[in-house]
Amino acid sequence: MDKIIIKDMQVFAYHGALAEENKLGQTFYISMEMGLSLKEAGMTDDLTKGVSYAEVYEKVEKMATENTYKLIETLAENTASLILKEFPVEEVKVKIRKPQAPIPGHFDYVAVEIMRVRSDYE
Repeated sequence: MDKIIIKDMQVFAYHGALAEENKLGQTFYISMEMGLSLKEAGMTDDLTKGVSYAEVYEKVEKMATENTYKLIETLAENTASLILKEFPVEEVKVKIRKPQAPIPGHFDYVAVEIMRVRSDYE
């Protein structure tokens, strides 16, 4: 299966289980791998035969910044659902990274990664 990939989309949002996270906000990184056939788009050079990654970006950014979730798992699930419901994508892998998670210690980031297919939402 072919893929369209958006890697480490950066959004400032207010997700987290702690009140400070919901008040102060922080940067999240959202990556998406969308599985679909790109053959017809590639052969015809016609954007309507594929998926506009600019439109995916805009819709995911809006959803991520206009809502508040306690869990990045919920952000990942809603991102996958949005993509599969609004675009002709057969499967999507979503990864949400949270570099400033409130954990006492040194780490690069915490993350969740989920894989969903169209039939999960039908």
